[in-house]
Amino acid sequence: MSALTDAARPGSPAHDARAAGTREHGAAAPAVVEVTVLVPARNELGSIERCLGSVLSQRGVDFEVVVVDNGSTDGTTELLEAIAERDPRVVVVHQPVPSIPVSLNAGLDRARGRWLVRVDAHSTISEGYLAHAVERLREGRWAAVGGRKTAVGRTPVGRAVAAVLNSKLAVGGSTYHWGTEEQVVDHVPFGCYPTELVRQLGGWDTEIANNEDFEFDQRLRSRGEILFDPALTIDWDSRETVGALYRQYRRYGTGKPGVALRHPGSMKPRHLAPPLLVAYLAGAAVLGLRRPGLALAAVAPYAAGVAVLGSRIGRSAPAGADKAAIPLALAAMQVGWGVGFWRGVSTLLRRSGARRGA
Repeated sequence: MSALTDAARPGSPAHDARAAGTREHGAAAPAVVEVTVLVPARNELGSIERCLGSVLSQRGVDFEVVVVDNGSTDGTTELLEAIAERDPRVVVVHQPVPSIPVSLNAGLDRARGRWLVRVDAHSTISEGYLAHAVERLREGRWAAVGGRKTAVGRTPVGRAVAAVLNSKLAVGGSTYHWGTEEQVVDHVPFGCYPTELVRQLGGWDTEIANNEDFEFDQRLRSRGEILFDPALTIDWDSRETVGALYRQYRRYGTGKPGVALRHPGSMKPRHLAPPLLVAYLAGAAVLGLRRPGLALAAVAPYAAGVAVLGSRIGRSAPAGADKAAIPLALAAMQVGWGVGFWRGVSTLLRRSGARRGA
């Protein structure tokens, strides 16, 4: 029996471990609701109230909000409990293991809705989002639906980061960043699903610490198509510094090799570009120890390309963006993802070696 199947089986060790340490705060929910909105959160004091406000103002559907507090230490926990005291639609599940997929699965265990809508804790959803998502899911054609994720910056550098994340020139085939037409895709970032289908698939794979949503969607595609519908819009808080963007994309890249190992068909040529870039830059750095001039000449085409691309992205950047930070953000995203990819490969090789030596 696979680990995923075992994790989905109530009473199994994997299932019990997933639920261990969780507790709830909030009024008892009705036996069945139409939608469960699932929000994993850790140290989101600056954004969680804004996020929940956009959810709780939704109309046209009966819903509950299950917020999984993932061991917050910044006051998020106390704020969530206060919100749950005021609004019986909010239930707080305390799950201390520092893991997004473990938190998602803890929320899935608690979900009472026919439909499951994942919302990120540092995002807001548009008016009518839940009703429209349910309308599309009721068509019976889709295993999941999702919408456009628009990055929003709140500082000059944050707006530069958002300009990069919202540009097709930077994110390429990630339709959900820039798409304007309805289409079938291989992934949506914050999906809306039939809850029972998510349970049948075993929820999110807890061995995939990053890219857990992409990995889940690859399994989901065996059960039906995933719809990108730009009428569903999500405003998502971008990182506010170039360094934070680099760390974010390094984390994303770290999870990719594990996903590729499980789903080889999900790898596209564009996924190999950042790790190849990092290998090239590392080679140039080694060359620079002996031949600095040649190393600079090797790196110059990439630097020039980033500058030109950054200039083009800057033309459509939001007002107040620090345009000088745009090429830096672009390079941070590419290099961070590539460095993370090689870290992920290294981790897989170490695990494989440890298993062979056991």
